[in-house]
Amino acid sequence: MSEKETAYSYKHPHPAVTTDCVIFCFDGKELNVLLVQRGVEPFKGAWAFPGGFLKMDESAEQCALRELKEETDLTPEHLEQFHTFTEVDRDPRERVITIAYFALVKKSEVIGGDDASEARWFKLNDIPRLAFDHDYIFRKALIALKEKIHFEPIGFDLLEEEFSMPDLQRLYESILGVKFDRRNFQKKIIQLGILEESPSNEKKASSAQGSKGEGVKSGRSKNKKWRFIPQKYEEMKTLKNFRLEF
Repeated sequence: MSEKETAYSYKHPHPAVTTDCVIFCFDGKELNVLLVQRGVEPFKGAWAFPGGFLKMDESAEQCALRELKEETDLTPEHLEQFHTFTEVDRDPRERVITIAYFALVKKSEVIGGDDASEARWFKLNDIPRLAFDHDYIFRKALIALKEKIHFEPIGFDLLEEEFSMPDLQRLYESILGVKFDRRNFQKKIIQLGILEESPSNEKKASSAQGSKGEGVKSGRSKNKKWRFIPQKYEEMKTLKNFRLEF
């Protein structure tokens, strides 16, 4: 053993560290979450969140991104750490602490790899019993997501650049688990000032007006498209006690 290794050797036992990723997407109607089917023991054949053991030469976020790529072939632009799980008996193999992340992504194809025999998107109401303490991790991730959506416009990451008001309402209903009155939701979200109408609305209205020879009440159209304005949101964040309410 080298002098350096001796200087930093401790008699105290060390727990292992893992990362787990709770990845959400929106299919246009419902929120989905990404799971992998374990190909090895313990819990072989059970579904769980993508994740694995931290290597000595990487950060927790690097570990999370690596394991997610290896097990699902997915690489999100941004991961957010939301909780660290330290219960003593959470893993039957050894004392394991896991650092959990969540991300919101647009739905894409996922492929099981490494020690995951399969990767698949599940609707929230169709999630099977999960391995380890991942049912608890999932509940904590939902709480974190619901809280964060009131302070940051994270839901817009799940939509296309241009979206309809019904698209946005279904998304927020899916995340928050509530139903909104259509008119009230549209009124409140427009009053926030963080959306702008798409230029394509005028083109569609002009086209329809020309073909029908009459005016079109495009403001009442469910197909009217909107865009998120990041700059307006950043301005709103400077306000004291800022919170998005719907």
